[in-house]
Amino acid sequence: MQPQPSPPAKQSSFTLAQLLKRVNEARSDASSPTSSPTHSHYTIELGGSVPGSTGSDLSERIGGGGGDGPLLPFVLKFTDLTYSVKQRKRGPCLPVLPFRRGAGEPAEPEVSRMKTLLDNISGEAREGEIMAVLGASGSGKSTLIDALANRIVKESLRGSVTLNGESLDSNLLKVISAYVMQDDLLYPMLTVEETLMFAAEFRLPRSLPTKEKKKRVQALIDQLGLRNAANTIIGDEGHRGVSGGERRRVSIGVDIIHDPIVLFLDEPTSGLDSTSAFMVVKVLQRIAQSGSVVVMSIHQPSYRILGLLDRLLFLSRGQTVYYGPPGALPSFFNDFGKPIPGNENPTEFALDLIRELETMPDGATDLVEHNKKWQMRTAPKAKHHDGHGEKPSLSLKEAISASISRGKLVSGATDGSVSVHSAGESAPAAAVSKFANPFWVEMGVLTRRAFLNTKRTPEIFIIRLAAVMVTGFILATIFWRLDDSPKGVQERLGFFAIAMSTMFYTCSDSLPVFLNERYIFLRETAYNAYRRSSYVLSHTIVGFPSLIVLSFAFALTTFFAVGLAGGADGFFFFVAIVLASFWAGSGFATFLSGVVTNVMLGFPVVVSTLAYFLLFSGFFINRDRIPRYWLWFHYLSLVKYPYEAVMQNEFSDPTRCFVRGVQMFDNTPLAVLPAVLKVRVLRAMSQSLGVDIGTATCITTGPDFLAQQAVTDLTKWDCLWITVAWGFLFRILFYISLLLGSRNKRR
Repeated sequence: MQPQPSPPAKQSSFTLAQLLKRVNEARSDASSPTSSPTHSHYTIELGGSVPGSTGSDLSERIGGGGGDGPLLPFVLKFTDLTYSVKQRKRGPCLPVLPFRRGAGEPAEPEVSRMKTLLDNISGEAREGEIMAVLGASGSGKSTLIDALANRIVKESLRGSVTLNGESLDSNLLKVISAYVMQDDLLYPMLTVEETLMFAAEFRLPRSLPTKEKKKRVQALIDQLGLRNAANTIIGDEGHRGVSGGERRRVSIGVDIIHDPIVLFLDEPTSGLDSTSAFMVVKVLQRIAQSGSVVVMSIHQPSYRILGLLDRLLFLSRGQTVYYGPPGALPSFFNDFGKPIPGNENPTEFALDLIRELETMPDGATDLVEHNKKWQMRTAPKAKHHDGHGEKPSLSLKEAISASISRGKLVSGATDGSVSVHSAGESAPAAAVSKFANPFWVEMGVLTRRAFLNTKRTPEIFIIRLAAVMVTGFILATIFWRLDDSPKGVQERLGFFAIAMSTMFYTCSDSLPVFLNERYIFLRETAYNAYRRSSYVLSHTIVGFPSLIVLSFAFALTTFFAVGLAGGADGFFFFVAIVLASFWAGSGFATFLSGVVTNVMLGFPVVVSTLAYFLLFSGFFINRDRIPRYWLWFHYLSLVKYPYEAVMQNEFSDPTRCFVRGVQMFDNTPLAVLPAVLKVRVLRAMSQSLGVDIGTATCITTGPDFLAQQAVTDLTKWDCLWITVAWGFLFRILFYISLLLGSRNKRR
């Protein structure tokens, strides 16, 4: 029935907010006890929002009422997705030569270098529903989830993925969506509430008050069913924490803290018992009904879980063998000639049949063709039944605005609006805020979280401090109160070389720090929770206080016990150079942790590289004796600069003598001569040279000794600042390694 036109004086233009108010009222009515328990769809005709239209053009229909059918706010549609990867050729490492092949034996056929993981996959997921992707291992479930979540580079993926008919910008998708990985990547020493609160501080904008963030966290804890475990730590192998199902729900909560519009999950029920898996999917159903599109992969759902799913997509070797609602599975397989027994789980039957077909020479080709015919036959009926064949959904901008107005906490759109450009328009530079918070807020939150983790694992610092103290104690007792004799000089050199190299070796424990949280970092930065630069700086700030404590501990243990020179000034410079060594060494280990991916690979690299640094430091061979083709490594040695700095701190005083009179014969074959004979030899040398050389005459001063060791090109302060600069350089390289090595997309 056509509405009667209103008089011109009463024309009104309905805003989107007014339309949303009507939708909310309709939803409130639909959620009342007297409403139908089935899913209701809400339709808004934006007649008043189009120029030239009138308020009387507006019509609102709930459920199936109306001839044109309802509109869904969000529809994620994917069409003809195809993805192939290069496959390494199988066979022996060395080629089989012709004379090694048997007579008449044909050459081994070439294996195709391309493997298709997705082959023309199409379908759609809708707001308020859960679409589950099923299939055997290797069928392409995770690959399809990655393709929908924009985790495959565009050059490698063919086909289209649209939201409400519009292509998604990468930055916009990161803002309005979330991706939950299969593994639970959480800090074990944080409680459930702390974990979610830190996620809220990362993903929710700074303009949202802390009180509101806490409310959001408490509401999410209730939504996830984690109230009883809110103050329990996550736990790991060495610390008892929450259960496996609770840990999985916390992982989901971390990624949905900003209430995303689209949620992707890679096998969220993997490794859980039946009850825990059902509770996880029940939580996902509540998330979907709150206004989100939920797409998940699942290996083999139970009968109870099947009742929570709205759409199923079965895959076999990258091809679609069924797409549709769970209720249509019996009729689908009846038409295929394989009826489902009445007492059997339909999904288990389907997966078993698919596995059986995959063992055949033709695989599941017959089932793939049957699905294509089934889709063509049932598509018109589905469109008429669902009401989505005649009229498109809301535009992307309108749907996102509607979602925000309903309370979706989309970061970067806290003012209730978001800038969305269509495919044909050029994207404005600042259409979508890439990060929810400014740099300093991110750094502050990361620093607080790291300090909290460090505080709850004091044993790590205690063991490191004990190692430094024990090393210092051993060195102090071995090199106790060295004198100013030539032997004392040589012993000082040994002490300096061992002490400075030990500083770097003890820093190798920084290697596992990032490796242990590498995948947490990848998960959090995949959707722009914070900047990589914020992580590097917070990582540096948290680690620096412990370096100061270690430096003073080592200096107090060794400086006075060994009898080093310089007084108070010399002591504080010794502390400074030890601190600079810790700073550079920890920076080097941190940089390597960003390059290597495994501790077993990292430790051999650290140990061998530090050995090379010590070899070329100038202790074993002086700078002027190093071959010219290796001289460049001498200047790259991290040990060189602290070693030369402490040498100059000890031997720079020209009034201090280290070789007097007959001491010049020490460390020579003449050292075994009696003292009287040494004095006679000394007098004979004096008469021969015409120089008065007595037993108390100073032969070698500190600067003379530095010249003998070729430690003259840099001052001790130059060495100190160069060592500090090495620490900064390695942290810059660590940042670059995070930029280049933390890509979250498949090639």
